Amino acid sequence: MKLADLVQLPTEWLRGTGPMNDVVISSRIRLARNLAGMPFLTRCSDEQQREIETRLRNDIRQAHLAEEVLYVDIPSTDELDRELLVERHLISRQHAEGDEPRGVAFSSNEGLAIMVNEEDHLRVQVLRSGLELDGAIDEIARVEALLEDRMTFAFHRRYGYLTACPTNVGTGLRISVMLHLPALKMTGEIEKVFRAARDMRLAIRGLYGEGTEATGDFFQISNQTTLGKDEKQIVEDFRTEMLPNIIDYERKARQVMLAERDIDIDDKVDRALAVLHAAKLINSEEMMYLLSLVRLGVWVNRCDEMDIPTVNKLFLLTQPAHLQKMHKRVMEPRERAQARATYIRECLEAT
Repeated sequence: MKLADLVQLPTEWLRGTGPMNDVVISSRIRLARNLAGMPFLTRCSDEQQREIETRLRNDIRQAHLAEEVLYVDIPSTDELDRELLVERHLISRQHAEGDEPRGVAFSSNEGLAIMVNEEDHLRVQVLRSGLELDGAIDEIARVEALLEDRMTFAFHRRYGYLTACPTNVGTGLRISVMLHLPALKMTGEIEKVFRAARDMRLAIRGLYGEGTEATGDFFQISNQTTLGKDEKQIVEDFRTEMLPNIIDYERKARQVMLAERDIDIDDKVDRALAVLHAAKLINSEEMMYLLSLVRLGVWVNRCDEMDIPTVNKLFLLTQPAHLQKMHKRVMEPRERAQARATYIRECLEAT
């Protein structure tokens, strides 16, 4: 597997399967870990950062974490490849923007990714399509055990695992789910849901995590507390007490719209399809908005022209880096907008 091959492969976070995938796009569990005896990255010298990256790269390669694992040295990759990794949710924007010694290792199915020298020495994440937290926590426990066979993590008997950010101290575990909430957005109920989520100490972020906007009505919801609970308890609380209400609110909003405002849904979905069929220029933000409406239409049986795999394919392959990688050249925004519109029209004509 090579980095260039990614454009031709489906990505785990948009596979479109798994429980509750009408609302839950994907589930992610992430562990933050630091090597014992080494300073946090903010206190590291350049030489120490290189030492950490080299040690972790070798240990990850020798740990046999998956059948095939690709390690990418971030500083040696160009801006387009870094953006490709961000679009596939394999690295954060923060990780993509740094030129200090750093890297990412990921499995061929992209269900496992390990960022080296992001905010902590290690950020291990497991991704699953739909609401699949149990499988994700079991997998991350397996990966952590294999890593601990080769390295010692910074740990305090009272406080747990030590991390660069105090909010991660304890288990160092963060759970996040990517939700598609178009009906709540259309009915104006989304802010009420967000207020309730914040009251439950949930963080709400955009499509690509902290500091990004919720384009396409995609929202990342994650826990904020890692101290004082073990991993299983955090997952159980998140799954049974926090997440179900948000999923239920979105489903009820869809049913209310179907019962009381079905013409609104038909109008928005049909307009979205008309633009996607006819447009000669589409920027990323507009594309995400239109495809979000189509995805809603498919799930509420008001659109038989497309299916979820096609919608997901268009979501991914029309992102800026994917689009440019498919065309094998760097493109200016207007040129991308034209290529995006052309690609979408061709896909719709083929369905």
